Amino acid sequence: MIMALRLRTQMPELQGATEWINGEVTKEDLKGQPVLIHFWSVSCGLCKKSMPDVLKMRDEYADQGLKVIGIHMPRSEKDTDVDTVKENIEKYEMTHPQAVDNQHNITDAFENEFVPAFYLFDQEGQLRHRSAGEKALSMLERPLKRVLGENE
Repeated sequence: MIMALRLRTQMPELQGATEWINGEVTKEDLKGQPVLIHFWSVSCGLCKKSMPDVLKMRDEYADQGLKVIGIHMPRSEKDTDVDTVKENIEKYEMTHPQAVDNQHNITDAFENEFVPAFYLFDQEGQLRHRSAGEKALSMLERPLKRVLGENE
């Protein structure tokens, strides 16, 4: 899968969300920390299937400074129902910040077309890894450990 945002690119701004759940986050708030941006959608079965692994990763690496930010990217008009998004956030225990991106402002800034999709940024805010689709999470493990190793 080809994703346009190039490696070593600075993290785009996290602006234009329809709504933030579990606290709003700006690029400035994340300075000096490794960040995993996770695009997902309520209509994506694969997203739901991978959610426990995302949460496991979030919890496992939290003490090493990893920040996980969810971006809900609607794939259809039906996906833009904020109440449904909130129900899913609660159901899957996504306690980390979640941007509801109904206008695709953040999605477009990341030049993202896929769910689930993961963008890993290092402490300098540079993109170090990106992956999407079924094998996205398994592809993330090694780059994540490398970035977190740089954090020590």
